[in-house]
Amino acid sequence: MKNVYFLSLFIGAAALATAACSPIPDTVKIGVAQPLSGPLARQGADLLHGVEMAVNEINAQGLRIKGKLVKLEIVQGDDQSNAEEGKKVAQKLVDAGVVAVVGHLNSGVSIPAAPIYAAKNIPQLAISTKPDYTQLGLPTTFRIVGNDSMQSKALGSYAAQQIDGRVFALVDDGTPFGKGLASLAAVELKKYGKVVAVQRSLDDKSTDFGQLVAELKSAGVDTYVSTQPDFQVAALCEQLMKAGLTDIQIIGADTLKTDKLPSMNCGVRAVYATSPIVEAREFRSAREWLPKFVAAYKSEPIYGAHYTYDATHVLVAAMKRAETVDPKKLTEELKRIDALAPVTNNMRFRADGEQHYPVVSVYKVVKGRWEPVTRSDSW
Repeated sequence: MKNVYFLSLFIGAAALATAACSPIPDTVKIGVAQPLSGPLARQGADLLHGVEMAVNEINAQGLRIKGKLVKLEIVQGDDQSNAEEGKKVAQKLVDAGVVAVVGHLNSGVSIPAAPIYAAKNIPQLAISTKPDYTQLGLPTTFRIVGNDSMQSKALGSYAAQQIDGRVFALVDDGTPFGKGLASLAAVELKKYGKVVAVQRSLDDKSTDFGQLVAELKSAGVDTYVSTQPDFQVAALCEQLMKAGLTDIQIIGADTLKTDKLPSMNCGVRAVYATSPIVEAREFRSAREWLPKFVAAYKSEPIYGAHYTYDATHVLVAAMKRAETVDPKKLTEELKRIDALAPVTNNMRFRADGEQHYPVVSVYKVVKGRWEPVTRSDSW
């Protein structure tokens, strides 16, 4: 019996020693899950490029974790902006042995994918903005930008106070993101006593807005507040022009803020967009980074490459600080670390995975491009 006792002690000690060692692999895999096909493919590719650029730089410099030289490797997946496909991609990345995931873009994909990562303690760094994402009760959900609670305040507050509007329309695209943002913006409009004469929930695919245009005309709407994406608002602009409604001003959310609207003659009085994804050119630290990005990808970021670039650097800082690539320990370290984010300067996570200092900007189409109008961390 005594021999059995000592054997048990020996086995237990050996197991503890093995766990304590937490061996560092030669290659550390980082997952990137974004829409790489479909209507949001360009935004998804932009987010992938940010991670790629950071990984290439870090590998070139030589990354050591607990004294061991390791190489970062990206494992990517195309979630197609689809919840079911997103879950498949999440499982693929988990099975591939990633230690963290930069994904997803869409809230409607990040949310159903989150439990799959959480089951393996894998930190998920998402640019999704729906508040529900970090309210799932999972320790692994991190958001790398501000959420829709702040963006909705910016959208409703700016529309109500900063532009000369009397009769408002509020239209969402039927998605979880769009409906949630619109409902919160409606609270802001009501708070400032604005008349919402037309309120509709449509879908995120239609481009025939004949009935809607007729309603806008009948109600005398002069301010159109929307969470519809760029291609839908572009189609609406053309139909507004044909109906002679050129005195309308449009203010939308970040899905409107692409290069589509500035490149066309929208024909209305003004077009604005709010976004928690502040443009890289607004950060002083981006002056050196932007030329490198343009050299690598032949264009400036169109969405949030600088955020995923920074997220990758913060993740690697957590690996070095914790001296491990164990996903659970990385999750814990990400909630403590106050690492330098090279472009945006600040990417610090609260205990619930939200940003400590989120910011939302407002942009206006001026002479064929989006120009920043204002930004705030306290709308």
